[in-house]
Amino acid sequence: MGRLMLANLEPGTTDDEIRDFLVKYGFPPFDTIEHEPGDGTRPGALVTFSGVDATSLFTLQQRINDMFWKKRKLSARILQDRFA
Repeated sequence: MGRLMLANLEPGTTDDEIRDFLVKYGFPPFDTIEHEPGDGTRPGALVTFSGVDATSLFTLQQRINDMFWKKRKLSARILQDRFA
């Protein structure tokens, strides 16, 4: 399972808009999106992909990190589970 955190989304960005954006840049279909509103100035979304490892997701993440989309500079980060 891979997880991608998108930060600094335009407020009001819909799941469909996120889906279309990610598909456009080669991402596979995802399972879930969890919106993270924060204080409202830099909303984000946690996108979960099953069957995609972090290494493969990292290659795709590089395509969209620091990209301008909907008048905002996106931040895209891969979240990894760490086990002690």
